[in-house]
Amino acid sequence: MTPLYAQEHDYSKYNVLAVDDIPLNLLLVQKMLSRFNFKLRTAANGQLALDAVAAQKPDLILLDLMMPGIDGFEVIRRLRENPATADIQIVILSALNSNEDVIKGFNVGANDFIMKPIIMEKLLSCVVNQLAIVQAKGGK
Repeated sequence: MTPLYAQEHDYSKYNVLAVDDIPLNLLLVQKMLSRFNFKLRTAANGQLALDAVAAQKPDLILLDLMMPGIDGFEVIRRLRENPATADIQIVILSALNSNEDVIKGFNVGANDFIMKPIIMEKLLSCVVNQLAIVQAKGGK
């Protein structure tokens, strides 16, 4: 059954970027979010995520932390330092779930933190809330 919030709103105007170095995790997120009509792009690492943001600024980023090269914490730091990308809503999706990791994630600028394994309803609710913030800020 599709939740009411997914039926009542048009999400097609939103651009979401999912970032994870494990293809299966990206596939899982895509499947969980398939009921929304927004444009969902993916990136397989931190550098590709930064490149994707530079090519087209997303409304929301769903970001893994543990990736080779540029990790998720550094991706957030770089996005927050750049005035052109500082306002992007960022949700961490990570198996790193110690209190220190969660606090570090918020301290570098994450808007929310979802621990893996991902519970679909938590992800859906979080995405809807983050896109509502984008809309409230006048982004869409």
